[in-house]
Amino acid sequence: MNKVLVFVVLLLIPIAIFTETDEEKPVLKTEAEESISLEIPIGEGEEEETIQVSLSYNQDKSDAFTMDLEDYVIGVVAGEMPASFNMEALKAQAVATRSYALYKMNVNENYVLSTTISDQVYLTKEQMQEKWGDDFDYYYNRVREAVDATAGEVLTYDGDLAITYYFAISNGYTDDASTVFHEDRDYLVSVASPWDQSYQAYSSTYTLDKNTFCSKLGISCDAINVTNLVRADNHYVREITINGVTFTGIQVFQKLNLKSADFTITQNGDTISIETLGFGHGVGMSQYGALGMAKEGYTYQEILKHYYQNTEIVKI
Repeated sequence: MNKVLVFVVLLLIPIAIFTETDEEKPVLKTEAEESISLEIPIGEGEEEETIQVSLSYNQDKSDAFTMDLEDYVIGVVAGEMPASFNMEALKAQAVATRSYALYKMNVNENYVLSTTISDQVYLTKEQMQEKWGDDFDYYYNRVREAVDATAGEVLTYDGDLAITYYFAISNGYTDDASTVFHEDRDYLVSVASPWDQSYQAYSSTYTLDKNTFCSKLGISCDAINVTNLVRADNHYVREITINGVTFTGIQVFQKLNLKSADFTITQNGDTISIETLGFGHGVGMSQYGALGMAKEGYTYQEILKHYYQNTEIVKI
């Protein structure tokens, strides 16, 4: 069986990632960014093909090396999900991680796969050691166990690799890819995720002054008048009019850098408070939902098939 190799290039640029603390609450910490490209041999003998991705980088500040795909998946799971999570949730993350990377490489020729939040955050062993400290062996072995248990497994839909978006925590429902990303994907539709509501990260409040609020939205600021608030059945805001200007919920989510598109705006004098439910774009697998399902006894296969509707798990 051919190994899948990963070509990794290190770039020392600050980014924010989850630290390993309490599983109930994600915490942010500054680490180093890595950008990677994949070189993937598919098939055997005369039928072998290679998907290769080139990457431009500053050679004066970079160090390159290759690794097996499964080692890459370990680094991403370590960067994207707290290693204290239930093992079945970690396994679901491993399959989603592997599927996402291979999908991007398979459908985009010469695609540059970044290991920042724009794709998937990857941690080296050294960064894992810094992150976990004295608990490194324990957490590393948990992540590796999850990756080894699912080695080579990916999600497919109608025989093709699925793009496995995921995010931190929902408002109780996931959202449609067609609404958030304008992608028509039958397996990325809104599903219930009630497990999320029991975690501390489910709800948060963002406060800013009125002038900053208006400036970010590009609206007049004499007064704040919210009208025409339209929510979908899953409670995410679909449309809202503020001071006569109509936005989609996604536009407000992006312009104000909110945690979720399920938000409620309240004015108190010159201060604007915005309560959000959930954390992330809302499409695909909720990581805290996966944790909740795992705690209730669901397997990683059941978790994946819940969040990615009508997909199949296959081994490559």
